[in-house]
Amino acid sequence: MHVTSEQRLDDGVLEREFTLGEIPGTLWTPASAPAPLVLMAHNNGLPKRDARLAARARHTAAHGYAVATIDAAGCGDRPRSAADEQIRTDLRRAMQAGEPVDGIFESLIGPLVEKAAPEWQTTLDALLSLPEIDGPVGYSGWTALGIRLAAIEPRIAAAGFFAGGYVPHAQREEARQVTIPLLLLLQWDDEGNPRQRALDLFDAFGTKEKTLHANLGGHTGTPWFEVEDGGRFFDRHLK
Repeated sequence: MHVTSEQRLDDGVLEREFTLGEIPGTLWTPASAPAPLVLMAHNNGLPKRDARLAARARHTAAHGYAVATIDAAGCGDRPRSAADEQIRTDLRRAMQAGEPVDGIFESLIGPLVEKAAPEWQTTLDALLSLPEIDGPVGYSGWTALGIRLAAIEPRIAAAGFFAGGYVPHAQREEARQVTIPLLLLLQWDDEGNPRQRALDLFDAFGTKEKTLHANLGGHTGTPWFEVEDGGRFFDRHLK
């Protein structure tokens, strides 16, 4: 892991940008160490690209956790093939036109998950070798990837998902294998994710300890207090 920049923020959190081979990422660590780790994933790129995501990462770090995120293969600024770009264009056009998108979605998100999961595991190996990071590990964010990691990665002890309804068929099947504690956030009026699919996904998870928080509003309208509730969720299972 090669650190490319670092700065100490006003709240005492140390923010470091790094590369791990071709993988770019950001790591936030609290003043107190060692700290449990939360992996924060988003398929549209690093939280630094979005003020909401950066604020969530910094808040979680200030709460006493090391927080890490990466641009996995095909995500954020990572290179994409012409075919990948065409699929994304087709998906946006179909959604805007109100056309069926299931087939397009499968062809986009399924391969993203397959490529991203091994890179997240490689990153996890590197992070857990740092003296300022200790187990256990939590996961927060992108649902489809989180399901895959929760199903195959025994080091992840609890997960918080943003319960988008569009999850590939393979991950809907894998959800039955997920047995760790879960917190799912659902925006009731999410314009890009069918509500019933999200509810069906919640039913599919195999864990006996799962909680669903539903709030009114669109995709980007998750209330800030859910970040604080997420902190309490991780406190119960990681500390």
